[in-house]
Amino acid sequence: MIRRNLAIGLLLWALASVQAAAEAVRIVVISDLNGSYGSVKYDARVGKAIKRIIEIDPDLVISTGDMVAGQRIPNLSDKQVREMWKAFHKAVSDPLAAAGIPFAVTPGNHDASAYRGFERERKIYAEEWTPRKPDVDFLVSDDYPFFYAFEMQGVTFASLDATTLGPLSGDQQDRLVELGANGDPIVTFSHLPLWPFAIQREREIIGDPTLEKIYLESGVVLHLSGHHHAFYPGWKDGVAYVSQACLGGGPRRLIGDNAKSPHSFTHVTFQPNGEFGIAVYRGPDFEKSVNFKSLPKEIRSPNAVLKRLDLVK
Repeated sequence: MIRRNLAIGLLLWALASVQAAAEAVRIVVISDLNGSYGSVKYDARVGKAIKRIIEIDPDLVISTGDMVAGQRIPNLSDKQVREMWKAFHKAVSDPLAAAGIPFAVTPGNHDASAYRGFERERKIYAEEWTPRKPDVDFLVSDDYPFFYAFEMQGVTFASLDATTLGPLSGDQQDRLVELGANGDPIVTFSHLPLWPFAIQREREIIGDPTLEKIYLESGVVLHLSGHHHAFYPGWKDGVAYVSQACLGGGPRRLIGDNAKSPHSFTHVTFQPNGEFGIAVYRGPDFEKSVNFKSLPKEIRSPNAVLKRLDLVK
């Protein structure tokens, strides 16, 4: 069982120096790969990142959404949406599948927005991912690829369907409570973050204190999110909240920072005793890690203060 003070989880490794035991779970997190509206092309950095990830050979790759560039009126045609997904699979899904790396996705607002008017895009998202279900030990899969959960070597991973602002829809909170009953540490991943990270996206969050309470009571130790296009390893009351940088267009500035977050992907390693390490690798070659000391010491917003993970004692 993971100890809630999280001091055990603050081993910050450079990827080249990680000597993970055979039992460790190594995951890579990518996010916000899309370009301009309707685009069927991906920047060369996406290909470089995927090539580097395959070299790392993690146990799992997670996408926290916005893999294609939809959600705008007038709507794209079904053919256009399918062409975007075809391009994404060619650039990302197929190379990972060929390398034998499971790929777990969660919907983004540009992939599968639950707002009215984007029902067709959401339906196509489900149709695209249903035959690409990752080879993992599912605990909940009846609503895949929206809300679902699976287990890897004692760690539970749960995808949250969070493409609209505000509290989670449906019975997701209840199902998360049920997942917490087995006592294993839980990692949630969603497009929208619970708390804000980036300038001009302060209100584009879940922002639900009830969900935070569920996290604390159910054994959630880490929430991975996208949408804010800026990397930050945050911590609040025993839970790590890690925002991903984008691999596509539109990098943003963290609250309290002047520089735009570099394009990057995140690497997380879980050890058998519950410890986990986080590192982030920046473009263009994705070989060098980002120094956490270059990031703000904390992210402040009206409802939350997130401390930088390496400063938690």
